[in-house]
Amino acid sequence: MENNKKRTVAEDRISDTKAPRPKDASTVVIYRNVGARIEILMGERSARHSFMPNTYVFPGGRVDAGDSRVIPAKDLRDDVMTRLCRGGCTPARARALATAAIRETFEETGLRISADYDRPRKSKTKVWNDFGTITCGPDLSRLDYLARAVTPPMRKKRFNTRFFVLDGNDISGDLIGSDELIDMKWVTIEEAKELDIPLITEYILGQVHEYLKDKPAPSAETPVKLFKMVAGKRVFTTE
Repeated sequence: MENNKKRTVAEDRISDTKAPRPKDASTVVIYRNVGARIEILMGERSARHSFMPNTYVFPGGRVDAGDSRVIPAKDLRDDVMTRLCRGGCTPARARALATAAIRETFEETGLRISADYDRPRKSKTKVWNDFGTITCGPDLSRLDYLARAVTPPMRKKRFNTRFFVLDGNDISGDLIGSDELIDMKWVTIEEAKELDIPLITEYILGQVHEYLKDKPAPSAETPVKLFKMVAGKRVFTTE
């Protein structure tokens, strides 16, 4: 599985070097309804990024060590937890992945996926205090789990990315963007496909289209799409 429509040779590792181990990452596809129009949120990655610069992607990024220490205001749905763990996660890692997706969304867009705490709390991490953790924390229950993708072995940087999906019709916060994601915009899936997007993003957009067309009821048995490369060939399967 290639990650870019346009192959970026600078992102490839030297052939005689060992393929790096993929780092855990997560991202969120946020959608909203505007009349009969369904829009999703995308932003352009800054040119300073060494991984997929100047391409449009969903909010997200790698898991930080502190993400596993954040107490969520609401936990993952049971079915989402089961599907994440089916892909090799522990419950603690599953929560960290979801928390990372919410943190990155806040850092990159200014939008909060949050719920109120039962009592005031204070974090030692600035981003969570900015998020509002004295009174509210990450709401993992709003995330559904859609797909997983592993960056091909030929890349210098590799990620094991989980793609979540979220109904953002009542999401809080002001859309402001950041120096990581610029030119934030709400677009339809067809409009998104006209942007300069990585190939994996194009695949995920197809999965989002199917998800929104016939939203599945919460079920631990719902298959999760898996995209990876095996022996130099793209593999599209489920787990």
